[in-house]
Amino acid sequence: MHKILSNKKAIVLFLFPTVLLISVFVVVPICMSVYYSMLDWDGIGKGMFIGLQNYIDMLSDTRFTSSIKNSLLYAAFSLFLQLPFSLLLAIVVANVSRGEKFYRTTFFIPVIISGVVIGQLWQKIYNGDYGLLNAVLGMFGIEGQDWLGQENTALLAAFVPNLWQYIGYHMLIMYAGIKSISPDINEAAKIDGANKIQTAFRITIPLLKPILQVCITFSLIGALKIFDLIYVLTGGGPFFSTEVPTIYMYKTVFDSFNYGYGSAISIFVILECLILTIVLRLFFREKGETS
Repeated sequence: MHKILSNKKAIVLFLFPTVLLISVFVVVPICMSVYYSMLDWDGIGKGMFIGLQNYIDMLSDTRFTSSIKNSLLYAAFSLFLQLPFSLLLAIVVANVSRGEKFYRTTFFIPVIISGVVIGQLWQKIYNGDYGLLNAVLGMFGIEGQDWLGQENTALLAAFVPNLWQYIGYHMLIMYAGIKSISPDINEAAKIDGANKIQTAFRITIPLLKPILQVCITFSLIGALKIFDLIYVLTGGGPFFSTEVPTIYMYKTVFDSFNYGYGSAISIFVILECLILTIVLRLFFREKGETS
């Protein structure tokens, strides 16, 4: 193995397929989008170079800023609601005496279901005429409503299915991290008189910091680039109240045929995710150095 790793030709040979795939499907499309974002182009005819005008227009576009606010709100829901609940489930499932495999599989099932299918399912649940949610509320004398058709409820209603879908995903990652902790550490804490809550907060969670960093990064980036589920549920409506940047980008390109402006939005989403990833890495590194 050492002989292979010291052979530069072998290294190039093994890395070439990966580098080629990343270049063709990631680097080249991003570079093309950067170029297109500087054009006034409908995607069909000849584009006119306008420099950074598309990016300047984005700053004064209230529809775009509203979509950013919606995506940041969803990111906050993911960070402060989805991840804590996933962590709680992971700790509980990792410590149950019976049925561990059953609970682990059950909570993970929504992850493997298509976002389109989940969107259709929750459309039926939210339906104002025959939806399950209104039927349950009616049993308690609470009047139902059209959850996806009203501006004041549509945004939260569109977020809930996505939060529900990926709770099991983060739970499984955290569960694996908990299982990787040496049992001797927990036994030592138990001998010292620590109860389960003290063990969770003072041993399990601190040792899960690298895993939590991964989950936070995945959750926040996923929130910023969410598309399919919200598109199926509301299409960004009503009155753009559930629109996020990816949906606005899609409509700008394929409905308004403004390919240049849509490309500028896509570059913004890429930069937003990149900057967030760097900030999170710095945040966790600084925390590690001060601890």
